[in-house]
Amino acid sequence: MNHEQSDQERVESRAHHLLPEEAAVGSDDPQAQAEAILAESDIREEDQNAAPDTVLERRTSDQTVVAVEPPD
Repeated sequence: MNHEQSDQERVESRAHHLLPEEAAVGSDDPQAQAEAILAESDIREEDQNAAPDTVLERRTSDQTVVAVEPPD
């Protein structure tokens, strides 16, 4: 299987498995819709700053809150 075939299979799978909100809106061309969704997803995956107003923080839980011990 070459790269182009795997991309085509990926698009076909995504076109057949639209999210409920995507399916509710409807589409004249589910293949094109799936291609657009996957292209945008690939861009965001490669460049995590590509989505405007989106900040992806990579922290562990011990970096997010100060642990407070309950009183005895």
